[in-house]
Amino acid sequence: MKAIAIVGSPRENGNTEILCKHALRAIEEEGVDTELVRLADLDIKPCTACMVCKDEESCPIEDDLWPIYLKMKEADAIILASPVYFGSATAQIKALMERAGYIAYWNGRPFDGKVGGPLVVARRAGKTFTAAQLTNWFQILGFFIPGSTYFNVAFGRNKGEVEQDEEGMRTAWNFGKNIALLVKKLKA
Repeated sequence: MKAIAIVGSPRENGNTEILCKHALRAIEEEGVDTELVRLADLDIKPCTACMVCKDEESCPIEDDLWPIYLKMKEADAIILASPVYFGSATAQIKALMERAGYIAYWNGRPFDGKVGGPLVVARRAGKTFTAAQLTNWFQILGFFIPGSTYFNVAFGRNKGEVEQDEEGMRTAWNFGKNIALLVKKLKA
């Protein structure tokens, strides 16, 4: 059993990554292997709607998407995480969602029945919209989305500030626990 968290922040070791690592620790505590994938160092180009993926499980755009897509297919659980940039998810995570989503949608829907959900970090506003953006991706692709003890959002602007949001950190922790619980039940 494996869970991956994909961090859509262009900032390495920032608040979104801190929140993801916290949720992954909760998952690991339950005996599920985890991996963190940072998009900060990768080149994920936006979808061009060429529709090559409609005929075959591939994408002609040459960048770093394909290895991540394969990790997503192999994982039992996926977390997509984004800070709020100008009221929305980052361009990095949206590019991944569009391309991985199209490829999966047209090629046997390999994410059907997987577990997944969003984590969002905001300075102040845009958190609800961003969480909805990410959640819609999971719904369209047939994921089971576990809840937590509140919305999967936390607050922080400067690096490390998210750790001061006790409720946000607790929510991410409980979300991780619920991911592990659901994965284990589905694998039983």
